Amino acid sequence: MFMRVTKLIVFCWSFVFNHEVSPLRHIPDVAIRHYVLQVLGLMWSLAFAVAAGSYTFLAASIIGHTVLIGAAAITVATWTAATAKPEIFVRSSARQKSPDGE
Repeated sequence: MFMRVTKLIVFCWSFVFNHEVSPLRHIPDVAIRHYVLQVLGLMWSLAFAVAAGSYTFLAASIIGHTVLIGAAAITVATWTAATAKPEIFVRSSARQKSPDGE
């Protein structure tokens, strides 16, 4: 069983990284094969870096989005209250006119 797993791992490694085993073997120019393999390697490196960065900063992203959604909810609640009951925004003693008109 251990030998079967070892052979599977070696085959998978060769299939990806050996240009004579991978589907890149159909490209006739060895230099182009090498170039394509390097480009694919760079692409996968960037993909894993972006994924790791996304996972690392996921908590900060969630907190930031929660703050933005909360701010939008408070704004809507304020506008709704100002439309329905504008008197709640008036201070009782400082902003009301006195009975004699002053």
